[in-house]
Amino acid sequence: MSAHEVVIVGGGPAGLSTALFLAHHRPALTDRIVVLEKERYPRDKCCAGGLGQRADRALAAIGVTIDVPSVVVHGVSAAFQAGEIALREGNIGRVVRRVEFDRALALAARARGVRIVEGARVTAASLRPGGARVESSAGDFDGRVVVGADGVGSVVRRAMGLSFGRLRAQAVEVDTEPVAGDRARDLLHFEMRDRSFAGYLWDFPTIVGGRELVCRGAYVLHEGALGAARPAPDAERVLRDRLAALGLDPDRYRRKRFAERGLDPRAAIARPAALLVGEAAGIDPMLGEGIAQAIAYGALAGAYLAEKLEAGDLGFGDWGRRVERSLLGLDLRFRRRAMRAFYGAPRDRVERYLLREPSFLRFGMRHFAGSPQPAPDALRAAATGALVAGRIGLDRLVTSLPPRDAAL
Repeated sequence: MSAHEVVIVGGGPAGLSTALFLAHHRPALTDRIVVLEKERYPRDKCCAGGLGQRADRALAAIGVTIDVPSVVVHGVSAAFQAGEIALREGNIGRVVRRVEFDRALALAARARGVRIVEGARVTAASLRPGGARVESSAGDFDGRVVVGADGVGSVVRRAMGLSFGRLRAQAVEVDTEPVAGDRARDLLHFEMRDRSFAGYLWDFPTIVGGRELVCRGAYVLHEGALGAARPAPDAERVLRDRLAALGLDPDRYRRKRFAERGLDPRAAIARPAALLVGEAAGIDPMLGEGIAQAIAYGALAGAYLAEKLEAGDLGFGDWGRRVERSLLGLDLRFRRRAMRAFYGAPRDRVERYLLREPSFLRFGMRHFAGSPQPAPDALRAAATGALVAGRIGLDRLVTSLPPRDAAL
């Protein structure tokens, strides 16, 4: 039996970032933090690998730099039924491989003194007065606090008695050689022309074993995510059709399949002595962006836990509100609301507007990068946002903004 201050279940970006930021804010607790990772590094994770520069900036703020093979990204391109657009905005991020990125992040956490137990598959968690117990293949771990950073099928979330919600999606990806017609390798490409499903296809430049390849995938929202029983096709079939259209043999490539869950504002993400971060809590349901949001969760949770442990206040009743009032929460809230307009009936109007007025896409790229927003562009983007999220109206969009001093 091992006793710790904080037991973090999950050694991906959300869990490791929580440990790093908590250790930064409360160095005296560092040797009493343990991260349980069910596999052993380096281990692969299904992920397109898009990493906004805002995540690297957040880590750099606590002196952490993750140096792994990457493809630098300067912009995005999107193909709609009404036309195509490509925009560049300087260095907005990079594409990484999770097998390399997560290992490097774990090494950074270990270098700070955080204990990481690999091969610790968590089988159960229980909450009780005074803390929590986590049972794993590497033994049992007691802590004053347990953090669930264990993804969509979170064992910790289940132990907290929380539902898994409807804002879910399925995704499938493959790595292929480039083909004629691929966009420039400094662009993240989104293929939006197929209206047979709510979601999109992507082509992201990537590097695998030194080879320049393209990560291609399909992101398909779960039926019911938009509030209607619209049947959702299988993501693998959608991707196979796309590969065939590109002249690629779908059976040549190893397919990686994964699920994602969006943050449901009505669902709790904390209980006394337990809280959720990353996919276990919920991320962006519209596009499924994960890594940068996981790191933002970790930055928030690290500061929050440092504060609560110092005060001895482990009820965590305001964790959901802390997330909702942060810039991360604003981002997730807007994407939830925009999702219905973008994938629903107003889609034609939205796409035509985006093609005519690219300020909203530029705003999104700067947000991805964590770069300052020029005031005129921000105002135009807000107007576009009111159109995209028409169900809430401009007044509710404005009142949803967090306080000026909001954290990540």
